[in-house]
Amino acid sequence: MRPILATISHAALNHNLAIAKKHAPNSKVMAVVKANGYGHGLLNVAQGLSDAEGFAVLGLNEAIDLREWGFEQTILLLEGVFNTGELNIAASYKVDIVVHCEQQLIMLETEQLAQSVAVHLKMNTGMNRLGFVPGEFKGACGRLQACRNVRSITLMTHFAAADEAIGITMPLHTFQKTTQDLTQAKSLANSATILRHPEAHADWVRPGIMLYGASPVKGTAASTWNLKPAMQFTSEIISVQTIQAGENVGYGHLFTASKTTRVGIVACGYADGYPRHAGQYATGDHQYGTPVAVCGRMTHTIGRVSMDMLFVDLTDIPEANIGSPVELWGDQVPVDTVAEACDTVGYELLCAVAARVPFKVISEANNGES
Repeated sequence: MRPILATISHAALNHNLAIAKKHAPNSKVMAVVKANGYGHGLLNVAQGLSDAEGFAVLGLNEAIDLREWGFEQTILLLEGVFNTGELNIAASYKVDIVVHCEQQLIMLETEQLAQSVAVHLKMNTGMNRLGFVPGEFKGACGRLQACRNVRSITLMTHFAAADEAIGITMPLHTFQKTTQDLTQAKSLANSATILRHPEAHADWVRPGIMLYGASPVKGTAASTWNLKPAMQFTSEIISVQTIQAGENVGYGHLFTASKTTRVGIVACGYADGYPRHAGQYATGDHQYGTPVAVCGRMTHTIGRVSMDMLFVDLTDIPEANIGSPVELWGDQVPVDTVAEACDTVGYELLCAVAARVPFKVISEANNGES
């Protein structure tokens, strides 16, 4: 077995859920666990977030898995269903569905369901991705209220810039003005809204990235809100090379040593989910790398990341050798710091951890491993 490992902490997940509840004490929590629990494993995160009142997923298969694993919370399909077969299955598993378009309305109005479903009616307040425009929203709500297949309705939207300086003022006003005469429960707040805009917490909040210990706001560290990383992505040094000034490292010779340099080779590459472009590029006297911790000390990547390996600078860590521990992201190296160096977001890195990477779960209940 290669030494690479992703370790998932139930305690960190539960801690971050408590942070969401602290910020929105009067709201129920719909924990977003789509994309295989943001790359952490669906079952792993559902167990760690078991105190949440609901789970939001993308695929019907994920909802079925959660039900068959014994989770009785509200489960929501964030894109709704795509055909009548899925609608019938969702109803049979008591899975809530988002309704965001005319075709989904028609399905509910015309299909014969064995039991009714709970619906989350989505308004498009400026994201221009999914949802009814404000002028059509109340009409859609009225049709759902008259539909025999609908058990309950929650009104929802999703903010496009809750993490930006522009904020949510205009879309929130649009939503509130459109729904002012409607009495149904409301669901508005993603992670950035939970942490930055308490005026939009409403009946349900939908935390996503914050539950995994990463920041929903670029340039603001997750530690600002006392969030803890739920994943430790680690490996080991598997080889050490010493190169002289003028020698190169890796494919394409992107890094050229300006002095004697001790290079560690780490068992992790882009086939494991680490970004290929996260190497170090030397320009004159300036060198740019992605932060990595080796033996608990900070260093950086050099050269181009390969499929199965990457390079790190060990020049200032003389104690590092074959077998030395490497943290790619986790407690010491926040995933957001890695993402910033790679010109991406922490969401992408967490979701991209490959299936070939072994997972270990640290259980909060017994402080053991599973």
